[in-house]
Amino acid sequence: MEALAVRLSGLDPYAEGAIRVIAFYDTLMRRRVDLPALARASAGLAECVAGIRLHGTGRPVRVSPDGREASAPPAPASTTVPVTLDEEEIGTVWLERPGPPHPLDEVLLERLALAAAAVVERYGPARTTMADPALVELVISSDSDEAARARALRLLGFAVDLPVRVAAVRSGLPLDRIGGLVCPAGHVKAAPLAGVGVILSTVIDPARFPAGVRAGIGAARSPDRSWRQARTALRFTGPREPVVDYADLGALALLAEVPRATSRDNADVAAVARVAGNPEDMETLDAYCATGSLRRAADLLHLHHSSVARRLEQIAKTLDVELTEPTGLTRVRLALTAWRLLED
Repeated sequence: MEALAVRLSGLDPYAEGAIRVIAFYDTLMRRRVDLPALARASAGLAECVAGIRLHGTGRPVRVSPDGREASAPPAPASTTVPVTLDEEEIGTVWLERPGPPHPLDEVLLERLALAAAAVVERYGPARTTMADPALVELVISSDSDEAARARALRLLGFAVDLPVRVAAVRSGLPLDRIGGLVCPAGHVKAAPLAGVGVILSTVIDPARFPAGVRAGIGAARSPDRSWRQARTALRFTGPREPVVDYADLGALALLAEVPRATSRDNADVAAVARVAGNPEDMETLDAYCATGSLRRAADLLHLHHSSVARRLEQIAKTLDVELTEPTGLTRVRLALTAWRLLED
């Protein structure tokens, strides 16, 4: 390469400079540098601020010619080139050069874009939690083909040989905070989608969800199936069980497949709906169904067991079910769950 540059220098100074730029980036790629190192090297070579931004990975990398992070507000980009991987645009690189562009700026940015794509393909993007919702949707959508899903997972930083679990979340807390709590040691990405928070990770700890968060966790290894399961599990959450793992639902998950009209027409579900009109009775019924014991329900409600017994006697009349019988309790538990799914 050096010999070729020397021969070309006598014929075309631009060609010599372009070859030297190409050789510069070839050296960086052989050294397997990361994105910040690429930006530093580019800023030093161009003698102006250089920037790299990957879609969905948070703040851009901007470096001054002295190798430090650029602190001044971004200037208008003098030259911009997209970063592409597998024919898909995944980001942008640019220079913030005062005055007219240098003749070699375009060559420099083309090589920087190629190097940035190689870094993403090798290492994945920066370890930020929030992700581009479009990439997350590609991962969890049942309409995505496997090639598009694998490419989106790679762009999000997930290894193709590891299973990815999905959690569906409803909370007023920031998604990045929730993701960091429930996946402290693993790679995690999060994004809001259609009114529900989506968390992707190889490991999700149900016990680490903070108070006030409702979450359903999918069990499948495939992200699209795990997302469907997570949404189903989210429907089963409630004040007493705010986090539900789909794997723990077992046959109860079948209730989510029952058409809403069928559930509404069921006599037991309709009876539970009538009880729901009295919050005190509903709380008592919920506690009794959760514990299966009059005394444990009384402890949960902080009431005397005789008071709970009187309430349950009236509730049983409304339901027209004998709550003290195992069959009756099973019927009411199923009806209560079906009613909650209707209310979701």
